[in-house]
Amino acid sequence: MVHTFAAIDIGSSDLEMGIYEVSEKFGIRPIDQVRYPIALGKDTWHTGKIHYRQVDEMCEVLTEFVRMMKGYQVESCRAYATSALREAENNQIVADQIRVRTGIDIRILSNSEQRFISYKAIAYKDAEFHKVIQKGTAILDVGNGSTQISLFDKDSLVSTQNLPLGIIRLLEIMGNMKTTAEKERKLIQEIVDNELVTFRKIYLKDRKIENLIGIGKVTLILYRKIMGDGSQKDRITVEEFNRFYEMLGRMTLDQIEETFEINADYANLLLPASTIIRQVLEVTGAENIWVPGTHMLDGIAAEYAEERKLLKFNHNFANDIIVTSRNMAKRYKCHMSHIQAVESAALQVFDSLKKYHGLKERERLLLQIAADLHSCGKFVTMRNATEYAYNIIMATEIIGLSHVEREIVANIVRYHLKSFQYNDIKIEAKPSRISRLATPDNLTLIVAKLTAILRLANSMDRSHNNKLAGCRITVKNNKLVISTDYVGDVTLETLSIEEKADFFEEIFGIRPVLKQKKKI
Repeated sequence: MVHTFAAIDIGSSDLEMGIYEVSEKFGIRPIDQVRYPIALGKDTWHTGKIHYRQVDEMCEVLTEFVRMMKGYQVESCRAYATSALREAENNQIVADQIRVRTGIDIRILSNSEQRFISYKAIAYKDAEFHKVIQKGTAILDVGNGSTQISLFDKDSLVSTQNLPLGIIRLLEIMGNMKTTAEKERKLIQEIVDNELVTFRKIYLKDRKIENLIGIGKVTLILYRKIMGDGSQKDRITVEEFNRFYEMLGRMTLDQIEETFEINADYANLLLPASTIIRQVLEVTGAENIWVPGTHMLDGIAAEYAEERKLLKFNHNFANDIIVTSRNMAKRYKCHMSHIQAVESAALQVFDSLKKYHGLKERERLLLQIAADLHSCGKFVTMRNATEYAYNIIMATEIIGLSHVEREIVANIVRYHLKSFQYNDIKIEAKPSRISRLATPDNLTLIVAKLTAILRLANSMDRSHNNKLAGCRITVKNNKLVISTDYVGDVTLETLSIEEKADFFEEIFGIRPVLKQKKKI
């Protein structure tokens, strides 16, 4: 069966809609795409709000999109907004106006969700993507508001960072300076280099990067201008890119418009975008750029197809989130053997309680991340470490997690060692992967349940010697029985489990007990 799907991207500089046919047999097939330029980002970054005139204009365009969807008999639609709306103070008012006036329900993505969806669009090109990321690879997503660099090593995502190097932001800085084109280019290089120096020291170190995957609208425009619109190649060598960059740097804005046959808005973006790419090439040492030619719209369609089980990725995205969390734990000098023991115990307890907690796979993933990060605050101080862990998690992007999910993880870690305060759990209840009907109350319950499990799991390795490895966990007569064949001393674990038992019983109505096989 073929499903007709519409994806809408409300970006910083335009509104875009793609119409797709999606089926299990044929995958994803684009059938139409429309774009309407509108500079939402300028309003947000100048005033912190989106002006009502632009809201009117958006609603008119989106109403036209709705008419097009009816013409194509679209069965389902997803509309996602990115940085311009995300950073606007009045974003909820704007989203409500759009819903009331057009019937379109907008989801405002966190930065990590946005990048994860773009990354799924690349992964849809499965064979090539898998081949490229076997070697050291960086995904470079140059946007209007910021630039994202994600590092792969041996098929796994190891780190991702968002840098304040957006094209429009750079133009805003340059707009206040009266200077020559050559000096402007050097100033942009210096600004970009200042951000990349820290990135290189912390995240690159001795890591060898051979491939750069370039995504984003302006990167795609650059590729087409470098290689020619009719080119069948999807690779740009460093030499080809540098020749284009030097030529671009010598041209005026009028010459760029005339030579590349683009309007002034896009012509203005090419130099800062190409400067960011050039400096990243220099810092990473990458030898070529793969431009898969994907859009945010393609990622939205891929996400829809995956959730409807019409498409299955060979790449394991959940594993990327876990690997990133573990690398974060290593960065903060966590005791990794203890981390692994707690993670294993937490998942074992979660799986044993399926009939009692009512949670799903997504919450299981959040528990796993919380287990990996539960002691990262000790990097700052041994006293009050959970508060620092909370701050570290909230200040760090974990790609693939929404803002709400990151808050859930941070709160689980915060309360795994301190008294749980139901009225103190303040989570911004916006739609997320957890539930589109999420409320503060049920999010607090999710935090409470996962906190109780993490507390118990941490107690099961109280000595940090993994004594309960291979234990069996069963629920019997309102007790969670942890049975172990370990013949040594488990006094510390027994006392710690008993200490955490009251809260666990309060949450689940089941009391955990440790039973040790009798010594012969």
